[in-house]
Amino acid sequence: MTPQQRSALMSRIRRSNTKPELVVRRLLHRYGYRFRTQLKGVPGRPDVAFPKRRKAILVHGCFWHQHQGCRHARIPATRTAFWAEKFAKNKERDARLLAQASSLGWSTLVVWECEAVEGASLRSRLLEFLGPTRLS
Repeated sequence: MTPQQRSALMSRIRRSNTKPELVVRRLLHRYGYRFRTQLKGVPGRPDVAFPKRRKAILVHGCFWHQHQGCRHARIPATRTAFWAEKFAKNKERDARLLAQASSLGWSTLVVWECEAVEGASLRSRLLEFLGPTRLS
């Protein structure tokens, strides 16, 4: 792949409104939760935030955040040193941002891309993390 082709491919990767994030948001909305997206002022700009509850949900891509044990979390065969360093920095940043959010009184939940499938397990994790709504 040429550098121009690679650049074009990488430019299509979204920061927000990804499919896994939309699955989580649809599920939350269906159960009566109202939330803010990409809330500034919270470390890491969480994908879904509940300011009154001081809770945040981060939907991490398995590849970019290197989900341990996931088949999507592989290191590319070319430029392995570059990718290993990039993924290490991503993991460091994730840990730092979660710690900062916690120190500011925010509870966080990480939902991995491979877990973001509408099903009973995701539903129960979200409901357990957030607690009851007015509709419950």
